[in-house]
Amino acid sequence: MAIEKMVPLMLGGIRDTMYMTVVSTLFAYLLGFPLAILLVLTAPKGLRPHALVYRVLDAVVNIFRSIPFLILMILVIPLTRLIAGKAYGSTATIVPLVIAAAPYVARMIESSLLEVDPGVIEAAQSMGASIPAIILKVIIPEAKTSLIVGATISSGTILGYSAMSGAIGGGGLGQIAISYGYNRYQTDVLLVTVVLLVILMQIIQAIGMYISRKTDKRIRE
Repeated sequence: MAIEKMVPLMLGGIRDTMYMTVVSTLFAYLLGFPLAILLVLTAPKGLRPHALVYRVLDAVVNIFRSIPFLILMILVIPLTRLIAGKAYGSTATIVPLVIAAAPYVARMIESSLLEVDPGVIEAAQSMGASIPAIILKVIIPEAKTSLIVGATISSGTILGYSAMSGAIGGGGLGQIAISYGYNRYQTDVLLVTVVLLVILMQIIQAIGMYISRKTDKRIRE
C-alpha cells in the first residue's frame, strides 16, 4: 500500500484502538472495583464474611473469565445492539470489551487488596475504624502501587482484546490487520499494524510502571 494511503489509515486505526482501550478500561474498573471489594469483604477471612454472596460472585467472575473473547463478542451481540445500536465498529466493541474485562479487572484488584498486611487492617479495627474507612483509608492506599501495576496489565490485556475484535468488525488496528493484511494479502499493512500494537503496548507498560515506581514507598525510602 502506498505511504500516502497507509498513514491516514494507520492514524485512524491508532485513534480507534486507543478510544476502545481507554473507554473500556474506565468502564471495566467502574464495574470491577466494587465487585473486587465485595469479594474481599465477603471472603471467608474478610471483614464481613458471607459464604453465599462470596460463592455467587466468585462463580460469576470465573464463568465470564473462562469464555474466550471472540465467543463472548458473538454471545453478547443482542446486548451490544441494544446499547450501541449496532454490533460492529469501535463504539459497539466497547460493550463486549467491558463485559470481558470487568471480571479480569475484579480479580486483579482483589489480588492487590489481599496483599495488604493484615496487621495494618487489625490496627485500624482496634482503633474503631468503620469498614468503609478501612477500605478507603487503609486497604486501598496500602495497595496503591499494586493496583497501578494491575491497571497497567489490565490495560494491556484490553488492548489485546480490542485487536482481536477486528476479526468480526470491531474497528481499530485489529480490523485493519484483518481487512487488509489477511483478506487482501497486503503483508506490509499487517506488519505495520503489528508494530504499532507492540509500540502502544510498550507505551502503556512504560507509563504504568513509571507511575507505580513513583508511588512505591519502598523505592522512595
